[in-house]
Amino acid sequence: MHTPQWLKNAVFYNIYPQSFCDTNEDGIGDLNGVTSKLDYIASLGCNAIWLNPIYVSPFRDGGYDVTDFYKVAPRYGTNDDFVTLAAEAKKRGIRVVLDLVAGHTSLECEWFQESAKPEKNDYSNRYIWSNSVWDTDGGQLISGYSDRDGCYMKNFFYCQPALNYGFKTITQPWQLPMVHPDCLATREALLDIMRFWSRLGADGFRVDLASSLVKNDPTGEGVIELWNDLTERYYTEFPDHVLIAEWCHPKNAIQAGFHIDFLIHSGLKAYTTLFRYESGTNATETWLGDSYFRRAGKGNAREFLDEYLDHYHATKDRGYISVPTGNHDIPRIAYGRDMEELKVAYAFILTLPGVPFLYYGDEIGMRYVEGLPSKEGGYNRTGARTPMQWTDGKNFGFSSADSLYLPTDPSCDAPTVTAQESDPNSLLNFTRKLLALRHEHPALSADASFEVLADGYPLAYRRTAEGETVCVAVNPSDKAYALTLPNPDTVLLSHGVKFEEDTAQFGALSYIVYTTK
Repeated sequence: MHTPQWLKNAVFYNIYPQSFCDTNEDGIGDLNGVTSKLDYIASLGCNAIWLNPIYVSPFRDGGYDVTDFYKVAPRYGTNDDFVTLAAEAKKRGIRVVLDLVAGHTSLECEWFQESAKPEKNDYSNRYIWSNSVWDTDGGQLISGYSDRDGCYMKNFFYCQPALNYGFKTITQPWQLPMVHPDCLATREALLDIMRFWSRLGADGFRVDLASSLVKNDPTGEGVIELWNDLTERYYTEFPDHVLIAEWCHPKNAIQAGFHIDFLIHSGLKAYTTLFRYESGTNATETWLGDSYFRRAGKGNAREFLDEYLDHYHATKDRGYISVPTGNHDIPRIAYGRDMEELKVAYAFILTLPGVPFLYYGDEIGMRYVEGLPSKEGGYNRTGARTPMQWTDGKNFGFSSADSLYLPTDPSCDAPTVTAQESDPNSLLNFTRKLLALRHEHPALSADASFEVLADGYPLAYRRTAEGETVCVAVNPSDKAYALTLPNPDTVLLSHGVKFEEDTAQFGALSYIVYTTK
């Protein structure tokens, strides 16, 4: 598999488009809003963007229920607006990656409407249906939707019927093998969508629920086989493009042909060990308290490292792992943390191997807003999707509309870009410093080696590339520690750390990034 060279120094900025910047005064962010903020994104040190879905949708799940894969949702603008965004981004050296919803559509999608008809047609097997409305496969399928005598399989919410890529193991007469012509037709339809947007200017895709496509596939062999076929053909046509998996199991995702996978949620404990959120419920102080990146100092970095290193060693020569600051599915990293705690966490996240992803607003410490009613299928995720906080003005500069699709942070001290721009000690400027170091030093690039030096408090590691060695050490706790480390040559970034010969003295909430021999 060819890995694009630009990924070596890539830093992604993840934008939830409806919450980023509204330019047409309808209270919802749009593509022109993203275009208007490209200089800001570049100023962070980000040279790639991941946009959450922008397609036509009824928005029962934030746009992850697609009605038309070939058209930008009117609330975001037009296809021409996307072409403009991609072109303007490229002028600034920024790549634009789209979210690809590969496993399902909306109920309103023309494909599904045709598939739901009782008469046989070209789309009858585009989705997974049982042979009888009474055969719900033990309650797993949705019955009674249409006059078709059958029940459809959902891929997430009820409103997201599963596209049919086939079954690895056949246990029911209505299940089709992966090589069935209709399942192969679904595969071709997905590849056509990828070609369409790539020709309009997309630089690749982040694939939603990438591991969900093949059913009755407990080992993942079938979906790995499917993606190897798709990725090989896609890279043949677009060799400099990137494919990013929401697989959350890098060993499988990289084997399947993806360049990047996230080490986050979906059953993995690594991310929760560091930052502690509880999937499916709001986080609590108790749940946060024993995470590693907390003042209490009760966490266990070894739990993270055991899982991380397992995936790292299995993939380091073939693809990349991302430990993102967050995304639209989980509470904000700032939940329950202050700015100083966030700085220590970012000193870690943004100096790891692989490709960093910065969720919009995390660079200023935007907070998870508790107690919001669900909007567009967000449920407890809604509080991580609130509008970007640009200025101290109306709606924090997100929109001049009188009514927003989601409320802003009601806190009197809500962080803003404007306030932090002028503060040299702000989280915003700290993030810029870290990303500048990442771009300037080969030993902080995606491919540089990774060796753990200490796995408690503090956590320390060494990274090496192109004859340069950089050491990073972080102490997220309120306690002071001493640790034997290689002596510094040049200190690149430091807070609360002093060296006495080969012993580093760490104060509370301290960190250091330095070159060494």
